[in-house]
Amino acid sequence: MKRLVLALLLAAPAAEAAPTLSLPPSAARTAEDRSEMGSYPLPIGPWANGRIETLTAEGEVTQTAWRVRDDSVTTLGLLATLRDQLGREGFEVLFECDTDECGGFDFRFATPYLPEPDMHVDLGDFRFLSARRMDGPVPDYVSLLVSRSADSGYVQMTRVGAALSTSLPIAAASFSPREAAPTRDALGDQLVATGKVVLGDLSFATGATELGAGPFASLAALADFLKANPDKTIALVGHTDAEGSLSANVALSRQRAKSVMNRLVSTYGIAPAQLSADGIGFLSPLASNLTPEGRTQNRRVEAMITSTR
Repeated sequence: MKRLVLALLLAAPAAEAAPTLSLPPSAARTAEDRSEMGSYPLPIGPWANGRIETLTAEGEVTQTAWRVRDDSVTTLGLLATLRDQLGREGFEVLFECDTDECGGFDFRFATPYLPEPDMHVDLGDFRFLSARRMDGPVPDYVSLLVSRSADSGYVQMTRVGAALSTSLPIAAASFSPREAAPTRDALGDQLVATGKVVLGDLSFATGATELGAGPFASLAALADFLKANPDKTIALVGHTDAEGSLSANVALSRQRAKSVMNRLVSTYGIAPAQLSADGIGFLSPLASNLTPEGRTQNRRVEAMITSTR
């Protein structure tokens, strides 16, 4: 059955199709506030020394909130998929932080947000991102504030630019063949250049969480990178296709990422402190889930640099 995906339509030149950012099917818009001409102090740094470093963005300001009714969704999962999609639409991340790194209570209350119950922010679990796109006559700015409650995730997008609207299209994405595992030098170069890399040669039995016997060239290359860069930390993020429920896919993808982490520690001697593992199910597809080839490409584990220096 085709899956409906909630999409946020970002402004694009009239001659081009409007790009979209997709949220899970269980997402529902709870509130929207729009000012035709206004300004927004876009955070580009954490709370420090009694203030947040901001960039003043001027234009049409739209604040929209969504509730994702799923008790298994994580703030990392929500933000990671939207961050990836923003990147594909030409946005550059200016600042990103997680709870305490943001400045905790002080950052949260110094940042404009839509009120409860439309937008809920857990002071112990929220993430923030600000981004800019420079491909038009004036910059476009976006910020995302992501948090969760016991049974739902929450997303607030603040958009400075042309009008933001919502629709429910059937998402379609082009398919490109799954990449082979990069060479040892290429993997490190890609990690540094883009912040992440698909470990494309890993194998799992259908529905299973244990990593195959291997050997896997991508793990050897990643281990070499981590040993050569002991100050770097990596998050292993599991992904699935869209068959089955989100909660089941998040659990499966998380266990597969943990299996990869365990292999790096046990076989390659990587320090556990350099690694973390999580899964976001089908929330960040690389290709259409409407084709077998696309579903194959979407079942993957990615390595993402989480250190900032």
